[in-house]
Amino acid sequence: MAKILVVDDEAGIRDIIKEYLQFEGYEYNEAANGMEALDILKKEDFDLVVLDIMMPKLDGVTVLKEMRKTKATPVIMLTARGEEYDKLFGFELGADDYVVKPFSPRELMARIKSILKRVSAEQASPVVNQLIFDQLVIDVAARDIYIDGEKLNVTPKEFDLLLYLCRNKNIVLSRNQILAEVWGYDFFGDDRTVDTHIKMLRSSMGQYRDVIKTVWGIGYKFEL
Repeated sequence: MAKILVVDDEAGIRDIIKEYLQFEGYEYNEAANGMEALDILKKEDFDLVVLDIMMPKLDGVTVLKEMRKTKATPVIMLTARGEEYDKLFGFELGADDYVVKPFSPRELMARIKSILKRVSAEQASPVVNQLIFDQLVIDVAARDIYIDGEKLNVTPKEFDLLLYLCRNKNIVLSRNQILAEVWGYDFFGDDRTVDTHIKMLRSSMGQYRDVIKTVWGIGYKFEL
């Protein structure tokens, strides 16, 4: 069963998450601040980290930056703030998902299960093909994107999003469809998460930014 680290300075939140994780059979460890979390991460490997942003001693953003230097462990960020800028910043650093406090423990469990399921599927059935659209190349096995031979710096979720759009070329996909397929759960809250990731992806794609078309009132499609 998966091993999960929960990092939050509020003992009550850690206790609630612990109860739900242990009920689901997950192995659990916890840290009360960022410094403690980094110490644990140096000694142990985890399948997923639930990481609060606002903490004493060392905030979650700094912890994530340090983590990403050596580990690709999936991370779900917790925060009391829901502004788009905060989400955008977390995603740019490599967060896999984002939950705003106060949150439903069942919602958090759904997101944890979704990420673990995706990672497990990728490890069990690696794909070795490439998708090529002129000078836009998606290396599915390596999870890399190239434009004119230059590798793009994108987050794991941006890669998943572009891959899903490309595999459904010229098909209009609603935000709910994208959330269900890319995030893998029924989304609890604001579907602007998709818009935020589209914005980030376009900003990385240079001359190819316009291949992701906005279909007003519905969603997006990949068209080239």
